[in-house]
Amino acid sequence: MKRGTFLAALAAAPLIARAQEEYDPAVSAPGPALRVLLGGAAASAIDATTFAYDGRRYRGTFTRRADGTVLSTVPLEAYLYSVVAREMSPSWPAAALQAQAVAARTYVLQRSSPKRDYDVVTSEADQVYGGIEAESAAATAAVDATAGSVLRFGDAFAQLFYSSSCGGHTESSADAWTGGADLPYLRGVVCPWCTASPDYAWTRVVPADAVARAFPGADVGAPTGLAVGDTDASGRARSLVLTGDAGTATTRGTAFRSALGSRVVRSLLIRRIANGTGPGTFVIEGAGLGHGVGLCQWGARGMAAAGKSADDILNFYFPGTQRSND
Repeated sequence: MKRGTFLAALAAAPLIARAQEEYDPAVSAPGPALRVLLGGAAASAIDATTFAYDGRRYRGTFTRRADGTVLSTVPLEAYLYSVVAREMSPSWPAAALQAQAVAARTYVLQRSSPKRDYDVVTSEADQVYGGIEAESAAATAAVDATAGSVLRFGDAFAQLFYSSSCGGHTESSADAWTGGADLPYLRGVVCPWCTASPDYAWTRVVPADAVARAFPGADVGAPTGLAVGDTDASGRARSLVLTGDAGTATTRGTAFRSALGSRVVRSLLIRRIANGTGPGTFVIEGAGLGHGVGLCQWGARGMAAAGKSADDILNFYFPGTQRSND
């Protein structure tokens, strides 16, 4: 966030944002810094630039909030040392790690705002962050090689997302989430690069009673069939239809996946559904892991292994964006 933008926002911000002004990267630090909400475990300073939290070492400093949770303030690039190593295997090619570093940096800068009293949490809800012990030499080198580099669309940070494996076609942001913005650089692309992913093709056998619970309020009797309803442009299921001996019911694809679990229905790119050989089961075959929007991490690995650069990877998954130094 630029200084002028920050000052304009600050004038209208609630008092809690003003109390956090010292933590805003646009104002207080010699370089960008983040406010990371860690949780409620024990924390203690190690020295002026590191501290311990829940038995792990972290870069930066910390304060304890009124509710007892620990808020870390960490330089952006130091934060990325851990994030890149946790979000992508450090054994992968350098170009893939560099693309991940640019995507992770852009994600957090686009999200950072003085109107909130923290910027990110440490889980997959934002980006996985594990402190110093999670860092690796290869991930650190990727962050350093792309220092300050972000993706923009026009004058603003691009809204970047990434997931493990797209299964052959990335997803449109408008299709992935209710109310999702229809962004020209997030409309989905055919991806031939992630075939090495262990989740490029998957099969799950799911009990029919568990499937029935994914259609809350429906009374179809004994389940006899399950099928994909309509699909979006990428082939992902917008809806699922359950048939029973007493009727049929329909539910949204996202609700279906959430009810059964994201590690069971690993993506909504469902290729085939059949009745199981055992009684009261369905066999679901699909492709990919995750929401599929934006950067396909296994695809980035495949592109890098084929000799593509970090810029090649970013331009492929986010067409129309421009890479620049913030």
